[in-house]
Amino acid sequence: MKAVVLAAGEGQRLRPLTYTRPKHMIQVAGKPLLEHLLAALKEAGFKDIVMIVNYKAERIKKYFGVGAKFGLKIEYIHQKEIKGTANAFGMAESKVTGDFLAVYGDLLITPNAVDAALKLHKSENPAVTMTVLHVENPEQYGVLKTDGVRVVEIVEKPSAKFAAGKPINTGIYVFSPEIFETIKQTKDSSRGEQEITDSIQMLIKAGRKVVAAKISGEEWRHVGRPWDLLEANTHVLVKTEPKILGKVEENVHLKGSVFVAEGAIIRSGAYIEGPAYIGEDSEIGPNCYIRPYTSIGKNVRIGNACEIKNCIIMDKTHIAHLSYVGDSVVGEDCNFGAGTITANLRLDYKPVKMMVRDRLVDTGSEKLGVMIGDNVKTGVGTLLMPGIKIGCNSWIGPNVIVNRDVPSDTILFIEQKLSQKSR
Repeated sequence: MKAVVLAAGEGQRLRPLTYTRPKHMIQVAGKPLLEHLLAALKEAGFKDIVMIVNYKAERIKKYFGVGAKFGLKIEYIHQKEIKGTANAFGMAESKVTGDFLAVYGDLLITPNAVDAALKLHKSENPAVTMTVLHVENPEQYGVLKTDGVRVVEIVEKPSAKFAAGKPINTGIYVFSPEIFETIKQTKDSSRGEQEITDSIQMLIKAGRKVVAAKISGEEWRHVGRPWDLLEANTHVLVKTEPKILGKVEENVHLKGSVFVAEGAIIRSGAYIEGPAYIGEDSEIGPNCYIRPYTSIGKNVRIGNACEIKNCIIMDKTHIAHLSYVGDSVVGEDCNFGAGTITANLRLDYKPVKMMVRDRLVDTGSEKLGVMIGDNVKTGVGTLLMPGIKIGCNSWIGPNVIVNRDVPSDTILFIEQKLSQKSR
């Protein structure tokens, strides 16, 4: 059986990080999201992967190639136009024979979640097997009405009253070949896209058997919003095996599960609390504090007297001395001036809000810092308020307090009027 992985979308809600990469290539715990997904599929027994790509597909293809170094065989199909999940999965018709697994590419899943779907599919022999999960806010997802294991109805983003107590669709499917004919008959949704859930609903109405396997929250994470990245990072880090492959100088304190990759140097006086990940050829310290749930990419420099807490710091970023970065995601090739501070807590202790696709959203997180795109520079003493986003290639001048989002390619300075006393 082959696995079809949908990795065609941009991930607009994850901007500015997705201006320069597809969401599937955002790193958590040192690896792209997509690599974690493929590793789970491989462990579940899948080696033949059909990847549906579109947005910045070259990044995915360059990283994974034909899959040989990952122990996989990967074929790519380019979705010429983003027309929805049904259209995307339908493109795999010529690449699969018989039943096949289909998975959204922005998920973190375990092999157990895949096994649950496969076992139920084998025992029930349905047209479609889905996996489902109970979550706190099901109205944010597609919910299912079920009768035992049988799916009776799928409703996308319903009212909170309707959704209460119902499981959500987690985006892991096992399809029989008849899904392809149904996809061809699927009409555009209100969003102008062909949705795979509409195709499945058509099968249900036609009396075809659709079943749902229950999985647990520990077996599934969806990464669709900026703060989901930090939860995903935590989810992976707690399962990462500690190893010290780089150099650790004297008077370094490592507490808990810490992974130090080859070529990394931990300078004297550094204090690192795990779970934490330090990427290849990075330099940490001296005399800095890396707190739990922090992932640091390759060729990163964390300077003297810095504190980094619950963050994703991407490759080739330099955070100068006396800086604090907390509960934040920082893109590649950024350079923070000395004393750059990211605030992560409101004075009233209410959940931090963030602009997502031009709408102010309550993140539900009491502590949340900033989301910063690639190639951003800050001057000395820059202060970044909770929940703000800074676009790619922007410069923030010294002593600037940033309390709203900064677009990409922006230079932001405090206007100063200089005067000189006559002598």
